[in-house]
Amino acid sequence: MNDSIKYYLFAILIICASYSHQEIELHNSIARKAVAETVISENGLKTKSSPYDVSETVYRLEQIINDKGLTLFTNVDHSVNAEKIGAELKPTQLLIFGNPKVGTPLMECSPTTAIDLPQKILVWQNEDEQTQITYNQPQYLKKRHGIHGCDEMLAKVSGVLKDITARAIDDTP
Repeated sequence: MNDSIKYYLFAILIICASYSHQEIELHNSIARKAVAETVISENGLKTKSSPYDVSETVYRLEQIINDKGLTLFTNVDHSVNAEKIGAELKPTQLLIFGNPKVGTPLMECSPTTAIDLPQKILVWQNEDEQTQITYNQPQYLKKRHGIHGCDEMLAKVSGVLKDITARAIDDTP
């Protein structure tokens, strides 16, 4: 167990010793969320559930990416590729897209960022048949690649990823 998770668990114990049951439940909920966010931030991935199947979610994402004027480079359908070798894989598609006006400055800040660009959104089905949308968190890329001086671009990328994925899972047209 990593030290940050141990710290959060120890903090929960101290908090629990001094609060009522209702206050304990509130603090436990906050602590669970903090631990979950720590785990997510360690691998740099953000995952959201979609109410649509993988095909519909991908379609919606592609439309939003195009509407935003971004370049959709490709859609890699891993499940179709698995079928070609006689394997079975739950629906899994990877959208690769971007905007050189944003990506180029990030690569100028840190050339190794190019390995994570263009941006990617993975749409996949979990073991419960629930469609998931996963993408790299830009703040994780900042840490991973030692990016300095590009906070404005990272914030822009973060906002675009949040907007694209939120709109794709929103059930309003």
